[in-house]
Amino acid sequence: MDLESFGRLFTPEGRKALGAAVELAGADPVVAASSLRKGFDAGLVGAALTQAGLRRRAVVKFGVDAAAMYFTPHGLEQATRVEVAEHRAGRLRAGGLVVGDACCGIGGDLIALVRAGCQVDAVDLDPLTVAVARANVEALGLSAAVRVAGAESLDPGAYDVLFADPARRSSSQRTFDPNAYSPTWPVLMEMVSRARAACLKVAPGIPYEFIPAGADVEWVSFRGEVKEAVLWMDSAAVGGFAAEYPAKRFRDSLERHSDSPENPGSEERFGRRATLLPSGDELVATGTQAVVGAVGRYLYEPDGAAVRAHLVGEVAELVGGRLIDPQIAYLTGDTAAASPWVAGYEVLDVMPFSLKRLRAALRERRVGVATIKKRGSAVDVERLRKDLRLSGDNSIVVILTRIGERPTAILATEMAL
Repeated sequence: MDLESFGRLFTPEGRKALGAAVELAGADPVVAASSLRKGFDAGLVGAALTQAGLRRRAVVKFGVDAAAMYFTPHGLEQATRVEVAEHRAGRLRAGGLVVGDACCGIGGDLIALVRAGCQVDAVDLDPLTVAVARANVEALGLSAAVRVAGAESLDPGAYDVLFADPARRSSSQRTFDPNAYSPTWPVLMEMVSRARAACLKVAPGIPYEFIPAGADVEWVSFRGEVKEAVLWMDSAAVGGFAAEYPAKRFRDSLERHSDSPENPGSEERFGRRATLLPSGDELVATGTQAVVGAVGRYLYEPDGAAVRAHLVGEVAELVGGRLIDPQIAYLTGDTAAASPWVAGYEVLDVMPFSLKRLRAALRERRVGVATIKKRGSAVDVERLRKDLRLSGDNSIVVILTRIGERPTAILATEMAL
């Protein structure tokens, strides 16, 4: 869909075509297209059907708002789901803050910021994306300035907060290198150096060496899936979220932000926390170190946000557990513990891993369905599943890991925590 095709959706004829396409959403695509072409030209039919299909897909991320919003395939793929965007915007507790949105996309975060009481000046390089963002702001009865421009066009010091969600895809591939973001990491760091406060949304797997000293980093998980990391910097002006880190510490670190501590938890070069959504549970780094011990009656798998934030020691303290290996993020304990920060399993057996031994154990237990999980194991899970040749009425959880240098298989059942 190009800018011209998108614009046609706002003509009287285009609105009728879109309404008709929405009614046909979910029908056979050939039948839907054939029906619409009786009243509209092929170009308009294509634009309307594309938009109707995107709205259906967008419900997962935007809920009821999706029915009124507009999307592009790439924009929807990149967009933040509404619960996560609202959580982040809610950190700007003061309300009424003036925010510069350096790469607004189709407007998911922009909408959340405006609803949180912020005045937003948003830019994006792509004219179609900007048109979609403007349409979304208007469709939801909101107000914000959205224009076609690069991030560098913003004067970071003119806003209370600089917000950026840099593109992390190159063509169809997701990039994990911050230097390949758009805007690139050096550009973002230079902009942040001139900002009063900044909030950067980045990939949850961001290498620690890219995180500036003095930042406060929040890893966010939604229903057990890690969605993002958020860097809050110079944030005394941002609801006191990370006021314990003075601005000078951050600005003085810009030229050496690639220096990574071997153990981020010990040096506390930057703040670390994890958040679970939709519950809002939060865990903050305290430097707690977990002990290591033998596998007990129960095994706990920490939420990915806690793992990314190196908060496994803090989670161990919550459940009274210990690590099964100093390098593996599985915890164990001898008494059952309930926590939103873990998935819990009751251990049935622990054995050195081998296909023959594991297959025999599952056959003996008449296992027909196995959930296979792994950490610290090089085993190809899908190939293993085929090789196990499962048959039976029972189900089980197979956890593949490493204890010391020993590949290990743990058989377990899920706990109802």
